[in-house]
Amino acid sequence: MTSNERNTAPEKHIRRGHPFLVLLLVLVAVGEAVYIFRAPLIARFKPAATSPAPAERRVLYWQDPMHPQYTSDKPGKAPDCGMDLVPVYADQQAKPAPQAERKVLYWTDAMNPGSKYDKPGKAPDGMDLVPVYEESPVPQQEAPKGALRITPEKQQLIGVQYGVVEARAVSKTIRAVAQLTYDETRITKVHSRIAGWIERVYVDFTGQLVKAGQPLLTVYSPDLVATQDEYLLALRARDNLGDSHFRDVADGANSLLEAARKRLELWDISDQQIAEVEKTRKPVTALTLYSPVSGFVTARNSYGKQRITPETELYAIADLSTVWAIADFYEYEARDVQLGQEVALAVSAFPGRSFRGKVTYIYPQLDNSTRTLRARVELPNRDFILKPDMYATAELKIDYGRRLSIPQEAVLDSGTEQVVFVALEGGYFESRKVQLGDRVDNQVIVLSGLKAGEKIVTSGNFLIDSESTLKSALSGMGMPGMDHSKPSGGTSEQKPSESASPQPPAMDHSQHGKAEKPSMKEEPMDHSKHQKMPEQNNHD
Repeated sequence: MTSNERNTAPEKHIRRGHPFLVLLLVLVAVGEAVYIFRAPLIARFKPAATSPAPAERRVLYWQDPMHPQYTSDKPGKAPDCGMDLVPVYADQQAKPAPQAERKVLYWTDAMNPGSKYDKPGKAPDGMDLVPVYEESPVPQQEAPKGALRITPEKQQLIGVQYGVVEARAVSKTIRAVAQLTYDETRITKVHSRIAGWIERVYVDFTGQLVKAGQPLLTVYSPDLVATQDEYLLALRARDNLGDSHFRDVADGANSLLEAARKRLELWDISDQQIAEVEKTRKPVTALTLYSPVSGFVTARNSYGKQRITPETELYAIADLSTVWAIADFYEYEARDVQLGQEVALAVSAFPGRSFRGKVTYIYPQLDNSTRTLRARVELPNRDFILKPDMYATAELKIDYGRRLSIPQEAVLDSGTEQVVFVALEGGYFESRKVQLGDRVDNQVIVLSGLKAGEKIVTSGNFLIDSESTLKSALSGMGMPGMDHSKPSGGTSEQKPSESASPQPPAMDHSQHGKAEKPSMKEEPMDHSKHQKMPEQNNHD
């Protein structure tokens, strides 16, 4: 081996181990970095602390949601309302501050606080007796007879709401359907007092508006011509004999003229027409009939060349400056409709506009088919915008003045009587019979039974009535003479004012002999003296 080869051998050896040396140095550097920065890395990559698993909640007891004072040590159904008992957990109970032990004065029924017991137990209605402690406020006066007490918790559960009896201005509006019609006192029939033939017709269609004094038609009548001739003869006689020296002759001529003129007037000949006859000295062959009133022609029976008599109705003219509205009120509203009352009418043809009128007549009989009372309302119609046979809505306002009133929801109506629950102090409720008047909107007038300022129940009264009925039923389930305020296992503390009904003495059965009953257990039979039958071998 040459010297060059010997020199290059270590270099090759070093080159071959160079990667391993680098790797070793890298590992050492990484280890030192981890050691230096181990605390921040551990804090960064340390998993978040998980909350401990919640411990299982411990049930203290089970409770009736409707009667919180009823508790049980196991789940089930409430005995009075049938609802599921709800659990009360240990964490729901607030830790009370340590205090001295309270002294129990007596035990009482939550639904009948007037009863007292000297030890705990069950009330006649099945509820647990509640203790009354020495520092508990004792009511100074007894609850009214028949009053029912409900705890605030139970009032909240059944949704009890209150109202106040107060005097207020009471009024209501009666609405009825009405129909417009003609004013019957303003309808005129046109007849001719003479018989004849129509020569010319001036008003020739129904519905035409005519004025008073407007010509309607002309009539030719032979009787009218003859009467005019008589009047002209009497007129000439008066002119010739009026200056006679014989007084009787002059008076006779004047009397004849007056009789002829009177006859013309009775046939509806006007003074102007008579004056025209006197002026011309010739009879008028065609008599003109004029309209006696202003109005609309509602009927027409006049045609050219038609023969007419005094019985012929030529025209019917209605004055529509005033119209009637016939309103139909229900039978129970009949007492509220009075003569002279103002009525507001709304017509669909004129929305937003109100027409005022007065009740001028009330019909004496109900409509047999609709069982409604008809009333007539008179309305002015100067512009003739209200047309007969239009439909309208009549509104009649009834004012009762200031009256005691309560909401309708506060009344329990059984059909034969009306009852209102009055809220008293201490959570007591008194059932009060009332006499009611008219119902106005959502209010009802109180005639008797309540006073202004009393607090009444407006919501939840049905449930209060059910509770009162249940209490009465439970208290009446005992035998006659039984003390219902005495629970099993407890002695009732009777007040001096209460008279205890005598109870029959308990029967003593200790001296009675017991009847011998036949033993149902038979003695075992002794088979020791019986001979044992030899066993038969069937396999001989």
